[in-house]
Amino acid sequence: MISIIQRVSRAKVTVGGNDIGIIDQGIMVLVAVEKNDGKAQADRLLERILNYRIFADADDKMNLSLRDIQGGLLVVPQFTLAADTQKGNRPSFTSAAPPELGRELFGYFQQQAALLYPGSQFGEFGADMKVALINDGPVTFTLRC
Repeated sequence: MISIIQRVSRAKVTVGGNDIGIIDQGIMVLVAVEKNDGKAQADRLLERILNYRIFADADDKMNLSLRDIQGGLLVVPQFTLAADTQKGNRPSFTSAAPPELGRELFGYFQQQAALLYPGSQFGEFGADMKVALINDGPVTFTLRC
């Protein structure tokens, strides 16, 4: 699984004009499922996101995790992260999971996030989403599991 995590002061995802997920300070994460991914990768990625130390402590060092600050978590499915962009002028999605597997694993990731981090917010798999955020820092990382 591939993710882009961004430290945000605010983020929201909108579908069909309705805000379906809104957070204040926390992490907005874009998640893509690749064809060889399974529950083990989803579990590992979620643990890394929840424990990744990207928030400032009293000494202004990145030593605090999302759990430490009890911030918001907004998870948005984005299969385009799995694109192969090494050649040509058009992305290839051969490494991306087929839609059925992507939906299944994103659903599993969503269930686990809601269980392990109550109050998590989510985008909608397969929907035309509008995502707005205020990146704090900016602080952005790519995590792969």
